[in-house]
Amino acid sequence: MQSTNTLLMIEPVAFGFNQQTAVNNYFQTNIQAQDTQVKALEEFKNFVEKLRAKDIDVITIQDTLEPHTPDSIFPNNWVSFHQNGTVILYPMFAENRRSERRSDILSKLGELGYQINAIEDYSDFELEEKFLEGTGSMILDREHRIAYGAVSLRLNEEVFKIWCAEFGYQPVIFHAYQTVGEQRLPIYHTNVMMCVATDFAVICLDTLDDVEERNKVVDSLTQTGKTIIEISEQQMHQFAGNMLEVQNKKGEKFLVMSQSAYQSLTQEQIEIIQQYCEIISADLDTIEQNGGGSARCMMAEVFLPKQ
Repeated sequence: MQSTNTLLMIEPVAFGFNQQTAVNNYFQTNIQAQDTQVKALEEFKNFVEKLRAKDIDVITIQDTLEPHTPDSIFPNNWVSFHQNGTVILYPMFAENRRSERRSDILSKLGELGYQINAIEDYSDFELEEKFLEGTGSMILDREHRIAYGAVSLRLNEEVFKIWCAEFGYQPVIFHAYQTVGEQRLPIYHTNVMMCVATDFAVICLDTLDDVEERNKVVDSLTQTGKTIIEISEQQMHQFAGNMLEVQNKKGEKFLVMSQSAYQSLTQEQIEIIQQYCEIISADLDTIEQNGGGSARCMMAEVFLPKQ
């Protein structure tokens, strides 16, 4: 299946602007408000409530105060959970994000009846300054076994190829850029510029400056039967690429996004999405501005079998 009905989400206890990630995450804005954590927690709880109201299973685990991990609200970067019972841990660019990898979270999933058959740990690549930040850096077409990856400091091409070879995915490698001031700079995570759902893909093709690479990505999406919904770079900056398809317990599909992402979409784009699934959107302004990530980043998909 491309989408799951179970999500892991981490409830923030000390959320805030992370200086270590801001060096190459150009979506971050340092608001420096005293109530950032309060607002982020409110947004988090409202978001979880909206998902559960649609009968989507959400497992929430609270972050810890020590060690301080300001970005723990984005768990999909450090872990992924797969249908064969494999858990994969990932090498993280920012040192203060590496403490987000918590064995107690895996233990908790075991207690809840989820089967973990193997843990594959890629974190040793941090010693070589090589990073692959989970499903933030890779977009997986699970049905067709294709992994899309935009090369950046957070997606090392060598590690990406090793991952794809080990787990049976065909890599589609490209370079994606955004305009920052007068410069075109690499986008930090693939999942802010593209989303692959069962029947469609949302993508900012304007970020692919190389025509050959753009054609390669379009061809791959077309050949796998995806309807391509193209967004502009301006829409991408409102997190319109940072979406995730999920299911509820009845198998009904939803496309999850932030309120800012939804408001940036045209009526035509909304209508195309709604041909395939219902939209769930939530106000995540504080999390987006300070964290430089949005709805998709907050959800780690759980595909593990139940015991």
